Amino acid sequence: MNLQSALPSEIRAMIRDNKLIQHTSGMAKGYIQANVVILPERYAYDFLKFCYRNPKSCPLLDITEVGEFSFPKYSPDADIRTDVGEYYVYRDGVHVENRHDIKDLYREDMVAFIIGCSFTFEHALLDADIPVRHIEEGHNVPMYITNIPTEQSGVFHGPTTVSMRPMTMAQAIRATEITTHFKGAHGAPLHIGNPATIGIKDINNPDFGEAVAIREGEVPVFWGCGVTPQSVCLNVKPELMITHAPGYMFITDIKESELLY
Repeated sequence: MNLQSALPSEIRAMIRDNKLIQHTSGMAKGYIQANVVILPERYAYDFLKFCYRNPKSCPLLDITEVGEFSFPKYSPDADIRTDVGEYYVYRDGVHVENRHDIKDLYREDMVAFIIGCSFTFEHALLDADIPVRHIEEGHNVPMYITNIPTEQSGVFHGPTTVSMRPMTMAQAIRATEITTHFKGAHGAPLHIGNPATIGIKDINNPDFGEAVAIREGEVPVFWGCGVTPQSVCLNVKPELMITHAPGYMFITDIKESELLY
C-alpha cells in the first residue's frame, strides 16, 4: 500500500492489527495528524487550560467524553486505545513502558486529547519544493527540550519541546509564510538559527526522534511540538499519563485544509 495516498481509516486499521508500527510522517497526504495525551479526569481541566494558554505547542483539536475513546469531530469511528502505532505510558512522571494497545489501561475516568502536529504541514512544504530532511532520510523528526518556558496552568508547567527541520534561509522564510496558516498544527516557527539560544546544547543529539543532516548553507528551523506534554509530565508526575510515542501520530479523518485560517 502507498501510505502517502492511503486513507486515514486504512492506516488506522493496519495499526490496530499491528501490521503497521512506524512513525507516520508522510502518511495520509492531505489529512490532519495529531499528538495524543490521555489523563485521568482529575487532571483534564488543568490540561485543557494548559493547551489554551500554550497554543503554539499544544493546539488542541478535540477531546473525548470521560471514559470514551473516539473523537466526535475528528475521528468518530476510531479507537484511541488501539489506533496509535506506539504509546508511551508514564506513572508518577516516569516513562515505564511502551505499548501497541492500551485497552487494559484505559479506565472509566480517562479523558483523551488530540493536539495538532507539524507532520500535517509537511506536505505543503514538499509541494513548495522545501526539503523535509527526516522524510528524505527515512527518519523520525528530531525533537529537543528547550529553555523556553510554557505558561503554567494548575499543576502543568515545564519547558517547551520543539521539532526541527533544516533548510536554507530563503526556504525558511517561505516555510514561515506557509506554516503561519496552519495555526492548528503549531503555525509559524518558534526559532530560526542558533540552537544554543533556546537551550539546545547538541543539535546532533535530540531528546526525541533521530538526528538529521544539516548541510552547508542551511539553518535549523524549530517549530512548537506536541511532545511538550511529555516533558511537562516529568514535572507534574500524574499517577498515570499515556501519550503517543514521539513521531507515532494519530491520523484523523479531517482534511488539513480545515486548519487553514
